[in-house]
Formats: sequence, structure tokens, C-alpha cells
Amino acid sequence: MAQQIRLEVVTPDGAKVNEDVDIVNAPGFGGDFGVLANHAPFLSTIKIGTLTYENGKERKSLMVSGGFCEVSNNKATFLVESAEFGEEIDVERAMRAKERAEKRLADDGRDIEDFNRRRAEVALQRAVNRLKVAKSL
Repeated sequence: MAQQIRLEVVTPDGAKVNEDVDIVNAPGFGGDFGVLANHAPFLSTIKIGTLTYENGKERKSLMVSGGFCEVSNNKATFLVESAEFGEEIDVERAMRAKERAEKRLADDGRDIEDFNRRRAEVALQRAVNRLKVAKSL
């Protein structure tokens, strides 16, 4: 049996994942990255995206919203704002959020403040990634 790495995904609501896995792939701000057993220690910021992990032939995906990752001593710990498995995602709600964000961003008839534009962009990223993870079931 190949060596594994301990994966912990923690949100403000508590632990979401705490298990030994073969590989973790995550959305870092500097680009996506993968982690295997005996990986060199490092820290990374996490952006909105899909975190995947595999254990044998089983592959699972989570939609994660920003946070941090620490890899050390055969353990990858993700502290993220939110994490959702595909079956937990309300697809209709995500579609409505996507449509609202797209409408805000496409509305050329009004000046949108930078802050509100950024909020709409982030909302769109979250909605699109929720839909992506929900469809991966």
C-alpha cells in the first residue's frame, strides 16, 4: 500500500474532512497544486475553486472559498471560509446567484463601484464553482 497523507479541511463551522488520502489537488492563488505523502513543507493561500482528493479509486470534490493551506509532517490542513460537497449544494440557489452576479457585472448602464464589482465577481466565482462541483456527482 502506498503512503498516504492526512487531509484536514476545516471551516468556521468545524471539520469537514479528516482522513488519510493518496493525493490532494487544491486551488492556490499562485496556481493549482497537488500534494502527496512526504511532500515538502509549505504554506499557500487558497482561492475559490475545487479541492479534490483521492483514496484508492474513490475521488471526492469540494467547493472551497478562500483560506489557507499548511503542508507539514505528512499532513495537509486547509482552513477555509466554506467547503461544500456536491450533494450539499443547492443547485437552484447557485444558478440564481450566478444569474444575479452576471446581471450586476453586465449592467453597463450604471456605474458600479469597485467594491461592488469585486463582490459580484466573487459571488460569480462561488456560484460557478458550486455548480461545477454539483455536476461532478
